[in-house]
Amino acid sequence: MTSALPIEMVSDVVCPWCFIGKHRLEKAIALRPDTAVEVRFWPYFLNPWVPREGISRKDYLTTKFGSPERYRSIAQRVAQAAAAEGLSYNLDNIKRQPNTLDCHRLILWGGEIGHAADMKQRLMDLYFTEGGDLTDRDALVQAAAACGLDAERVRARLASGDDVERVTREANAAKEAGIDGVPCFIFGSRIAVQGAQTPEHLAQAIERAANEYANRPAAE
Repeated sequence: MTSALPIEMVSDVVCPWCFIGKHRLEKAIALRPDTAVEVRFWPYFLNPWVPREGISRKDYLTTKFGSPERYRSIAQRVAQAAAAEGLSYNLDNIKRQPNTLDCHRLILWGGEIGHAADMKQRLMDLYFTEGGDLTDRDALVQAAAACGLDAERVRARLASGDDVERVTREANAAKEAGIDGVPCFIFGSRIAVQGAQTPEHLAQAIERAANEYANRPAAE
């Protein structure tokens, strides 16, 4: 019996190309219905310098891009790419830039009940589409509850240091492995694809990796 092909997506919830890339990966998987896959999400800190309490979006854009206006000229292409996928990247809705450590903790905890993908999508929708504040503890708890997690347990875990070290270690490991841009997709531990490539391109990678994975030595 052939086991499911592991697909690892290294990404951050505030990365617009990751927002697009997750959607394209789902399309790619749909293009290969005969290939069983298991998607795993790995954390990445796009902006590790942002403090845990977050900063204003204006300050963030000024620090990283020089000014909000300069970012706007860059971001239009991303917003158009999102729209082409049926996603909404509402630039003007975002008022606060979060540190994403707690978001990655929620995705990890969502995975404990098989809802990592739902948790990740909810956080990205909240941020990119609704302009939600991902530094707001109540907003995070509400998002977690919408994905089937127990609200009060999540609130308690967020207030603790639960999995802070693990998420930080995993995010740092991605950079130490040479991943310097996201999204990055790793298919069957064999084929790496960087960037929000087309569904067709990702589907080809799935097919190649699945063939290699199925023929791997028994010891692997």
